[in-house]
Amino acid sequence: MKRIGLFGGTFDPPHNGHIHIAQAFADELELESVIFIPAGEPYHKQVVTCTTAAQRLAMVEQMIAVDERFSVSDCDVVRKGPTYTIDTVSLFHQVFAQAQLWWLLGMDSLLQLPNWHRYEALLQSVNLAIAQRGEQRLAALPATLQQWLPEALAKNLITPKGNDGGRAVLLQASFLPVSSTDIRKQWPMGNHDYVPASVAEYIDRERIYQA
Repeated sequence: MKRIGLFGGTFDPPHNGHIHIAQAFADELELESVIFIPAGEPYHKQVVTCTTAAQRLAMVEQMIAVDERFSVSDCDVVRKGPTYTIDTVSLFHQVFAQAQLWWLLGMDSLLQLPNWHRYEALLQSVNLAIAQRGEQRLAALPATLQQWLPEALAKNLITPKGNDGGRAVLLQASFLPVSSTDIRKQWPMGNHDYVPASVAEYIDRERIYQA
């Protein structure tokens, strides 16, 4: 069965850490492709972006050239109003009706998952690939997920029947210690080491993060 990876995020800007974890995501789960999904209005995260959604989409379009398995979707950018992950997953189920879908998220997002819109339905409709972040540990998992996670990890060992969800896997690779926030702060000082050259060229051409 074909496996498709979904990687949502603000990507303000997209950087080498995103590339690293997306490639690990694809390698460890043998994914046919990883689709980056820049956020439109991420309701569950209090984010004040420094760029427009169109600029963030354009930066991801520059970044995906590094790996032929990467692509980008503008579905959350063009959708009006708050964009809920459950709705995004439902859309991709329509597009890839016969594929098994995997959603990549960091440990920090997993810990906040019970605050997401219709999170219980989300857990049944998609599979989660969880990347470790720093010192965050599964011991801090909310009580509502403590029973779910062992069952989801065990389910991943069972042969899939159709495009079922409800599985989970802990990625062996972890996020690199690269922060979009730090990149934005350091950009005016000329520290452009953590983004692909094509993204850096776009940022400078559009005069983003100049102050």
